[in-house]
Amino acid sequence: MTPERLGLLWGITVFAGACARLISSVSGFPSVVILLISGLFIGRSGFGLVEPLDLGQGLETIVGLLVCLVLFEGGLNLKLPEGNIRNTVLRISLIRLFISLSAGIFIAHWLAGLSWPVAGVYSAIVLATGPTVVSPLVDQIKLVSPLSEVLKAEGLVLEPIGAVLALLLLELILGDLHGIKEVFIALMQRLGGGVLIGISSGWLLSEILKKIKNEASFGIELQVTLGFIFLVYGICEYILPESGLPASVAAGFIVGKREIIDKERLDNLIGELAQLSITVLFPLLASDVSWGELSPLGWGGIICVLMLMIIVRPISISLATMGGELDVKQRVFLSWLAPRGIVTAAVASLFSIRLEQAGVLGAGRLQGLVFLTILMTVGIQGLTAKPLANFLNLIDKEI
Repeated sequence: MTPERLGLLWGITVFAGACARLISSVSGFPSVVILLISGLFIGRSGFGLVEPLDLGQGLETIVGLLVCLVLFEGGLNLKLPEGNIRNTVLRISLIRLFISLSAGIFIAHWLAGLSWPVAGVYSAIVLATGPTVVSPLVDQIKLVSPLSEVLKAEGLVLEPIGAVLALLLLELILGDLHGIKEVFIALMQRLGGGVLIGISSGWLLSEILKKIKNEASFGIELQVTLGFIFLVYGICEYILPESGLPASVAAGFIVGKREIIDKERLDNLIGELAQLSITVLFPLLASDVSWGELSPLGWGGIICVLMLMIIVRPISISLATMGGELDVKQRVFLSWLAPRGIVTAAVASLFSIRLEQAGVLGAGRLQGLVFLTILMTVGIQGLTAKPLANFLNLIDKEI
């Protein structure tokens, strides 16, 4: 690909994302839906102006670095609820890991026509809610506490787990792993290793920021933070592929909890960079989706996503919150709001490419079903979240 063509690709992508953000701010429509639609228009499904595969092997690296920045920012603002509410978050994560994962496999196979192995990858990819979508919605609606904290924490806990598990199931399909036992061992290694590296690197980064806080401008602090985040991600991916995602969340969480730095000042610019990453990533990844991948799914794909939304999710949440501190109204809202986000889109795009390269049937349907899941969950739940919160009287009037 020529440098001129490459520059045009990035120019069109960023411009499309910026226009989508502008339309969202004016219309009040969820930005992620418009970002995805903008990607469809500039990509294979529209005018064919952007082809992510033109980036070659650099696509995975670029997507990985931007996603790790988004997750670091999420970890920076992560507030784990205390006491029984924290236990509720852990129960939700554990129960959804088994029930939602299992149900998703059967539904994707029977209704959307995915093969059993590809259905397993799909179910793992869409396991987690998207913090990049949930957090802005929760803040915009001004949900009561602790419901707001539960929603934010759920996505950040499950998102790295789902991404890592999806990778391992992909490796199982491709023959790099053999049997569920190897998948489980590799999952523990990547999650555990990533979290440990993230905790230690987060502590080290906060100590470095402490030393330069009074001696340098904020621009230096930001540059050091970005350099550190990207280095940690690169090291994690080199040692244990996909461990960079849990490491990013853990590092951000540790930095956010240290009182020795000006978290608010750091978070303002990191947050802006994370939003810019989302503005670039969503159109770029959506441009790789074609109508040929969406249309064969038909009503089966739509019913598959609806069942995840209105049957599987409520059952999982009901079991996880039974006997907990959340009241009935909060449990109802929690059962409804589960939009998917940027990590889901990124993982789907990269994995479908790998499946296509390996000659595995159903790679295109996998990507199409994942993006259909994002569009439906964000579009339907994003538009109905505030009216439902009003109806259930879950808006904090004091915020």
